[in-house]
Amino acid sequence: MSPANLETPSPMAADNRELTVMSLSTGLILSVVMGAANVYLGLRVGMTVSASIPAAVLATGVLRGVFNRRSILEANIVQTSASAGESLAAGIIFTMPALIITGIWTEFDFWTTTLIAMSGGLLGILMMIPMRRAIVVESTELKFPEGVACAEVLKAGAAEHDEDGHASTGTRLVFGGLAAGAIIKFCAGYLGVLKSSVEHATRAGGRTWYFGMDVSPALVAVGLIVGLPVASQVFLGGALGWYVLIPLLSHGPTESLAVDHAFALWSSEIRYVGVGAMIVGGLSAIWSVRHGIRAAFRELFGNVRSRTSASDGSKAAESPTERNLEFGYMASLGVFCAAVVFGVYFVLLDRSLGITILATVAALVLSFFFTAVASYIVGLVGNSNSPVSGMTISAVLLTGLMLWVGDYSGKAGILAMLGVAGVVCCVACTAGDVCNDLKTGQLVGASPRSQQIAQVLGVVVASFIMAPVLTILHEGSLNAGTGGIGGEELVAPQAGLFASLAEGFFGDGNIPWNMVGWGVGLAILILLADIPLSRKKTSFRLHVMPVAVGIYLPAELSVPILFGGILNWMMTRRRSSDAAEKRGVLLASGIIAGESLMGVLLGLLAFLGWTSLKLGESVSPVLIEALSLLVLSAVLVAMYQFAVREKNGNVSKL
Repeated sequence: MSPANLETPSPMAADNRELTVMSLSTGLILSVVMGAANVYLGLRVGMTVSASIPAAVLATGVLRGVFNRRSILEANIVQTSASAGESLAAGIIFTMPALIITGIWTEFDFWTTTLIAMSGGLLGILMMIPMRRAIVVESTELKFPEGVACAEVLKAGAAEHDEDGHASTGTRLVFGGLAAGAIIKFCAGYLGVLKSSVEHATRAGGRTWYFGMDVSPALVAVGLIVGLPVASQVFLGGALGWYVLIPLLSHGPTESLAVDHAFALWSSEIRYVGVGAMIVGGLSAIWSVRHGIRAAFRELFGNVRSRTSASDGSKAAESPTERNLEFGYMASLGVFCAAVVFGVYFVLLDRSLGITILATVAALVLSFFFTAVASYIVGLVGNSNSPVSGMTISAVLLTGLMLWVGDYSGKAGILAMLGVAGVVCCVACTAGDVCNDLKTGQLVGASPRSQQIAQVLGVVVASFIMAPVLTILHEGSLNAGTGGIGGEELVAPQAGLFASLAEGFFGDGNIPWNMVGWGVGLAILILLADIPLSRKKTSFRLHVMPVAVGIYLPAELSVPILFGGILNWMMTRRRSSDAAEKRGVLLASGIIAGESLMGVLLGLLAFLGWTSLKLGESVSPVLIEALSLLVLSAVLVAMYQFAVREKNGNVSKL
């Protein structure tokens, strides 16, 4: 593609530059950075946060503040390609580390990980394209909260720079949060002068009682972004699992320490209540988007018919803001991806043709189905709140059933199940991200075709850094004595879940189906309780997935997430709540990026043998815990003050 063909006009901007070498190169660099950051965050807490908003702020700041480029369309291309790395990271970290946790792999295979990421990401883009009109353009039900917010950030960032190109308030908030998150993580993870978590447990009345919380500004930031309704339901799930079920199930004598006993119960029994709830949550999500799935099928078949019958001149009159990637390119890439998936499975499964064909068919069929589901859900609740885990769990169970019917078992069954999960999860994550970005592009007058090209390139580049980052974090954690991926720091909850399901189906693992049944019953109760709320159209709704995630995650993660949700609620009560909330989201995005990137750097240092200095070991543990809680409290106060800080009598506008 020549540079001349990279330029795409836009009716909304005086500067029409869009798909340029500058925008692509900047976006691809950010794609790598955002991808690495979200690999760490997802392994640590089991959640990733959409990179679109911070990428939009950084894009505007870099293009205008550094290079004096003033096209909002270029900035949109930067955030579009940058968010590809984040979405691909979510798909990979939820699945591929399960091969390490099951013991099938002792290290990450570069080409298997890379090709699964690349093929899954590209399929998510290609399968989303025929659904664009039905879901992004024509649907009146879907509000795309994050897509709209990203468009507003792009517009505000473009308008806020002065003639000298000084950095915007939004850019300063992101970079300030980045510095704060990185410094605190460095003090805890390398210097050892702060605690990463505070936890206490005791035995009383013959039962185990536990309380703990992570001292993590990034988790507070996650709670601020998702809001109090979701954050409170995540905490509700954590409280139910750790403060109710563990005491109930811990009756009787034990020789273990109270903390070890609590975590053993959670690992072997309690988290499977979350599994059961996630299964029902995933099926409920699929049912809720059934109309969108039908519309997507109609769009696909209508697109195929129009492409095969249209004359060559018919596309020339198509508006740039309506033009998708050419059908021939889509078909060629689709065939390439299907061949790559087949080839990877064939090698992964020791060249067994029968199970390879079954796994390939399962991956492609389920990928298209969950593309529609993921896209529709992103339109409803946003990219950060999309229950990708629930969708992938459904795909894992369906694949396991197909393999069981085909009489496959053992290592081959585990590999096939996790291989399918890897592709489907990458497809679902990328499709949701594409859908979100296309909505942003529609609002700023961008070309869908240009965005789709940027997404394709972003996925290809980001796929090559997944295996190296996973290797650095895993080896660094092993060298630091925290157990590697699946250990005490890099918990990798979703990957651990998929590993347990795979071993329960085809290995020596034992799935406590009674706990899964409890989770199913709990989810049904939540769905029934939400019916009157839905009919009354209240602002607060009960959702299965946040509660299920709260049960499944370690309890200490849900407490700071709740604090962040409360911060969001406090901001929205103010008279100028919209501006305060936007400032809070930008600051939170920077904190997440800072802590995540420092986590990757510390993993690299540990990989090289430079582990924590542990300077706090000579100080009283109580004093270190008190200092850590004081620092977290200061972060909470600072986040609120910066978000609502007034300027000339009013909350500063973005």
